[in-house]
Formats: sequence, C-alpha cells, structure tokens
Amino acid sequence: MELTWLQTFITAAENLNFRKSAEQLFISQPSVTVHIKQLEKELGTLLFERNGKKLKLTEAGRRYYLHAKQLVSIYKEGISDLQSYNQGFSRKLTIAISPLIADTILPYVLKQYVKHYPEVEISVKIIESVDIENAVLEEIVDIGFSCLESYHPQITNQLLYEDKVIFVAPHDGQDFESALPLDEEELLLNNYLLTHHHPGYWNELMNHIKVFYPSTKTMKVSQIHITKRFIVEGLGVSYLPESTVRRELMEGRLLEVETYSFPLPTAKTFAVMKYEHQQQRDFLSFVSKYRF
Repeated sequence: MELTWLQTFITAAENLNFRKSAEQLFISQPSVTVHIKQLEKELGTLLFERNGKKLKLTEAGRRYYLHAKQLVSIYKEGISDLQSYNQGFSRKLTIAISPLIADTILPYVLKQYVKHYPEVEISVKIIESVDIENAVLEEIVDIGFSCLESYHPQITNQLLYEDKVIFVAPHDGQDFESALPLDEEELLLNNYLLTHHHPGYWNELMNHIKVFYPSTKTMKVSQIHITKRFIVEGLGVSYLPESTVRRELMEGRLLEVETYSFPLPTAKTFAVMKYEHQQQRDFLSFVSKYRF
C-alpha cells in the first residue's frame, strides 16, 4: 500500500470531489481516480459511490477514513521524531504557557534551560489559563504554567511563585524628584480602569474598588500586553503583577502608584501536570531557581 493512495483518499473523502482533490494535491484528476482504484483493490472494497453527479463515501469508506487518518498521522509523527533525533534531540517537552505568564521572565528562563539541556526539544503552546487544565488532561502538553490552580483529581499543582500586584499609571512626564506623588483616587476618578487581564484576582479586587471608589469607570481588556500598551498611551490605569511590568517601570514608561485604601492581592502562577515524570521534575527544579 502506498502512502500517496492514503493521502489522496483522505483528501477526496473530505472534498467529495475528485477535481478539487486533484487541485489540492497538485496532481491530475485521472491520477486521483487511479489512486482510489488501487486502494480499493488493495482493501477489497469500494470506498466511494456515485449518486448522479454527487460523490459520497460508502459505509466502508466512512469507516476506513478514520484509519487512514491515523496511519498518515503515525507516519508524520515518525518522520518528525526522526528529524528531532537527527538534530541532536533525545527528549521532548511540550509546555503550555498563558499569555500573561509569557510576558514575565519565563522566556529568559527557557532560553537558559535549552542552553543547559540541548538534548531536550522544547515546544511551547500559548494557551489561556482557563484552557490549560484541559490541555494537560488530554496530554496535548506535558506541563502547563497557569494563573489558575486546578482542582481536577488527576492534576497535580505546584505553586511556582507569587507575584505582588501593583497599581500602574502612565508616566506623567514629570521629573521624579520634583513631581508630586500620584494619587490613587484621583487616577481612578479621571481614567478608565483596565480590568480582567488576569483570571485569578480581578473579581475580589473589583469588590474592593466598588466599595472605595464606586464611580470608577472600567474597561475590560483580556490581554496583558494590550493593557500595558493602553496605559503607556494614556488610555487608562490598572493593577498588574509586578513581574509583567518590571521592564516598563525601569525604562520609565510606566509608574507605580502607592496605594493605601485596601490591601492588594497577589498573582499566583502554578505548574500544572498530569504526570510527575523525571523530565517534568527536572524542568520544574530548574525553573524554580529563578526569581520571577
């Protein structure tokens, strides 16, 4: 059995049109017909039937479509694994990272990890925290870095670090030594409060804000990098994990504002795993050495 027959069959089964399948595969329409006939001869059954001008799968064709997909997938996985081996990789680790955590020093930590462990092939998927648990459960990833703790019985959590949340405003252009201190209440009354870019602490924080500053105007912005850009451009203010704005504070693009009205929450980051194999343990041990 030829792999090209299977690829042609899968494409034809998805299009139910030999002409379109030929265009997608960059072969002639007669070649599609030949591949299907050869595969049907190999399997000893018809895979397609015509009803007037319409093409449809037979019952055998519908059943074999799933097997053909699996066979092609296994072939591609084998090629990918061999390519990784030839590049010097002997192990592979797939990591899910929430967009917010990707904005911390974690990319720097990953860079150091691949320097120390060149034999490990790292694959990173950016997934929202609310979806990381499912990605770990379905074994799409080996480990996830999430802003949310998982309570699923098959999941193991490890608190990686706790991050102080600070009140952040755009730079006012004033000299640091001569400028008057920024006032939390004044900033909240005169600017939009950009909210809900972190899934862990905003509900509790909003309860405090409604009590102390009920007139605050809010704007939900789901992504942390967009929130920071909006603040820099003067669109609003927000409460952000310190690690995510460290560079902007050092460069003077954002300012930290002292707060006194209510205690600010902490932003937690969890390592989420289904299995605690040696590779996951080694990776977490390495990551834990760094202060986020």
